[in-house]
Amino acid sequence: MLYLLALLIGVIAGLRAMTAPAAVAWGAYLGWLPVAGTWASFMSHWAAVGIFTILAIVELVTDQLPSTPSRKVPQQFGARIIMGAFTGAVIGATGGATIVCLIAGAIGAVIGTYGGAEARGRLATAFGKDQPAAFIEDAVAIIGGLLIVAAVA
Repeated sequence: MLYLLALLIGVIAGLRAMTAPAAVAWGAYLGWLPVAGTWASFMSHWAAVGIFTILAIVELVTDQLPSTPSRKVPQQFGARIIMGAFTGAVIGATGGATIVCLIAGAIGAVIGTYGGAEARGRLATAFGKDQPAAFIEDAVAIIGGLLIVAAVA
């Protein structure tokens, strides 16, 4: 189950790179992710929650700008893979499976990046504009991230 949750949080990172670590930090802070005594214990600190939450909000805003590059350009894609791997590893740390979950999170980020781009493109075509599709993707990322983190507990 832990491997699947790591893969899924990676998918969230593929949708919104900073939403995944924000969800994981909130989960650790609220006690949903038992990271105390692991290398990932810093994620339960209020500073980690604050930093990742601010970064996630900035990302949600900048995603709406027409100048924002595609999630598939190397810098964006790489950031999503790194965040997927990192958040997968944090989930894995709760059960002593850091490395396997790191890999699962990275794979999930690739799936989320390509799948999210395809789904958003189809939704944007259906709506005739991108903004409603972007808002739906935002909601899926936020709600999905919190549900995944809550499922670890």
